Amino acid sequence: MNAATEAVRPTVAARIRHWLPGLARGRQPESLPITLDRRRIYIVPTRAGLGFGVLIFTMAAGALNYQNNSALLLTCMLGATLASSMLLTWRGLHNLTLRAVHSDRGFCGARLPVHLAFADDGRTRPGLRIALDAVPQPCSLARGVSRATITVATDTRGWMPLPRMQLSTTLPFGLFRAWSWITADQQILVYPRPLRDARPPAYADDHQHRITGGDEFAGLRDYHPGDPIRHVAWKSSARHGHLMVREFERATPGQPLQFDWNTLTGIDRETRISRLTAWVSDAYAVAQPWILILEDRRTLGPANDAAHYHRCLTALAELP
Repeated sequence: MNAATEAVRPTVAARIRHWLPGLARGRQPESLPITLDRRRIYIVPTRAGLGFGVLIFTMAAGALNYQNNSALLLTCMLGATLASSMLLTWRGLHNLTLRAVHSDRGFCGARLPVHLAFADDGRTRPGLRIALDAVPQPCSLARGVSRATITVATDTRGWMPLPRMQLSTTLPFGLFRAWSWITADQQILVYPRPLRDARPPAYADDHQHRITGGDEFAGLRDYHPGDPIRHVAWKSSARHGHLMVREFERATPGQPLQFDWNTLTGIDRETRISRLTAWVSDAYAVAQPWILILEDRRTLGPANDAAHYHRCLTALAELP
């Protein structure tokens, strides 16, 4: 009996998936482009729509009971308005096509912008809302506009699958709510969270001493009254919300900083990654050349350009 039951279960499940594909649609990653056809769109009345429907039913019952033609005509007009509202709400999503998804790179813990490119079908889609992490964000598409930007929360470093996306609308009258699900087969690169709990070792030579305003960049610290204004790192200050000052090392001109994974001992793996991320970010902020030596002795650099910066942060983000 048990064997027969086990044999029947896959068949029943297969039949359910065959006859009711909408139950699973939008849950599995799909390749782009993705079009919202009639089978992907769900629509239900809102609280206002339910109240409006009850009102129409009550008016119809009263008009028929008292044989009042004027009241019956008004009831029919309101009923037509309700039906038209449902159709217009459904059309707000129908045939909407997502062509491409692109995300900005950013640090763990921040909300990263996600850029969506839709097919331009010449239609206006006001009141469109998109939710990536249960937080609906307005995303209206005017005529001739096919791009929109929303944000997504990040809590882990590395490649993060794009969360399941819900597109919804309640226009034009708010009587119905239509929605659909999209799970795009896309990933977002999240850089490690920077940790500025220690200054970077400038070079292998331990006899250098730190000064403010010397030759080579050594790190950032909080601003103290009396620090020269010319040493304020304005970009880093804006990013962190308070003033930060550059610190420098007296060293041989042109010698790059060296950030070595294997010299960071006594701390856990994620702390190493976060500390190296902070050092790389600080060096890039002041255009100081640096070398990054990873766990497997792979060496990146020396350089101080944007490509080297993103290459180092990508390598740190992809560490197991």
